[in-house]
Amino acid sequence: MLKSIKGLVFGAASTLLLAGVAHADITVYTAGPQSLIDKLAEGFTAQSGIKVNVFQATTGKIMARIEAEAANPAVDVLISASWETATDFAKRGWLVSYTSPNAEKVPDFLKNETAVAQGVSALGIAWNTKSGTPKPAEWSDLAKPEFKDLVNIPDPAQSGSSFELTAALAGQDDFALFKSLKDNGAIIAGANAEALNPVLQGAKGAVFGAVDYITFGNKAKGESIDVVFPESGTVIAPRPVMILNWSKNQDEAKKFVDYMLSDEGQKLVAGTYLMPARSDIPADRPLISDLKLIDYDAAAIQGKRKEILQQISDIFGAN
Repeated sequence: MLKSIKGLVFGAASTLLLAGVAHADITVYTAGPQSLIDKLAEGFTAQSGIKVNVFQATTGKIMARIEAEAANPAVDVLISASWETATDFAKRGWLVSYTSPNAEKVPDFLKNETAVAQGVSALGIAWNTKSGTPKPAEWSDLAKPEFKDLVNIPDPAQSGSSFELTAALAGQDDFALFKSLKDNGAIIAGANAEALNPVLQGAKGAVFGAVDYITFGNKAKGESIDVVFPESGTVIAPRPVMILNWSKNQDEAKKFVDYMLSDEGQKLVAGTYLMPARSDIPADRPLISDLKLIDYDAAAIQGKRKEILQQISDIFGAN
């Protein structure tokens, strides 16, 4: 009888111990859409029993939070809207080396030893089809009289993807395009959603450098909005996922990355109109192979980030 009771006690204790391990929390900071991280967290928890604490914000706000928490960092997994974050954090020695077995079908340019893309967005012109303006074909069309005072630009200081496009285009003509946009009444209008909302509402005609998946999502809901990818070229913005080396839950964090790159996880990514990182997952939207990309030195422009942002600030002033 005593032996039987001891066995029950030991079994119960073991169950509680295993349950504690299975339900260890991870904290994810993400610059991606709230709906996506909510679905990924729900699916991952249902599969693994591991709870996911989420902080969703713009890239700029996430970077500020990580800096503020430097003495007591909380984030285990970071999903950024700019690959520059992964490059910067790797140089600082902040990342864990990990290659998920589910990353096999992720193209090499979307992964390295310390980061892998969750998905990919592209930058385009978000145009209100009922705005009374002609459908634009090129970036420069938004500097024409037909778009006078009707163009918003996402703030490249807040949006990692907007910075990529701003830097690539500015490198082609030494900011001449942005000066002409300013002269035509274009304004810097907050992060991506803040720039797009007035266009959806009809107060503005177009967003210069809109993150495409947000616009595609609104179009699918029946909004009078469309995405134009200029023939002269655009940029893509892979969204890197990283595990921070200060994480006390690295095994759980790796499982989250595995889930994100699983069939189920990548289908959730595609469902938000992002391009999946895996090449074998279909998406109801243009893919990288469908776009003309601007040829530019990403590493070189990231080294000039402060200078580029200052020049944009000088052009647009208080706007």
